[in-house]
Amino acid sequence: MVVKAVCVLKGAGETSGTVYFEQEGDSGPVKLTGEISGLTPGEHGFHVHAFGDNTNGCTSAGPHFNPHNKTHAGPNDADRHVGDLGNVTADGSNVAKIEITDKMLSLNGPYSIIGRTMVIHEKQDDLGRGGNEESKKTGNAGARLACGVIGIAQ
Repeated sequence: MVVKAVCVLKGAGETSGTVYFEQEGDSGPVKLTGEISGLTPGEHGFHVHAFGDNTNGCTSAGPHFNPHNKTHAGPNDADRHVGDLGNVTADGSNVAKIEITDKMLSLNGPYSIIGRTMVIHEKQDDLGRGGNEESKKTGNAGARLACGVIGIAQ
């Protein structure tokens, strides 16, 4: 069985995009595809945040999704927030194409990301290696440019 989800990202500025999620079975990796436009060229932090609440813009989405109470890190680190997906890179035309496969995300069960918020950030995520307190929480990725709730797709 394949489970699919989708997230439409919208921000206060020109940043917007769509991310598609797909997972085979209950425990297979989750594949993310899509694109985000309106970004400055370079790397931007990309995370799943705890709440599917966008009533106060992206700030009401809360912190990174972290059900195991770990410190912030990169997507390939063993100890990380479930929502830590590292960075996506925008090209010279201000578009980031997304192709990520992640073993920690799930679209099923108690740690499902469906109903939570996807956020694209202003700055590069330092993957918890920034040497300060904020790095271990957010990766110093800066403002939330755009966000959207992850929903079940057809």
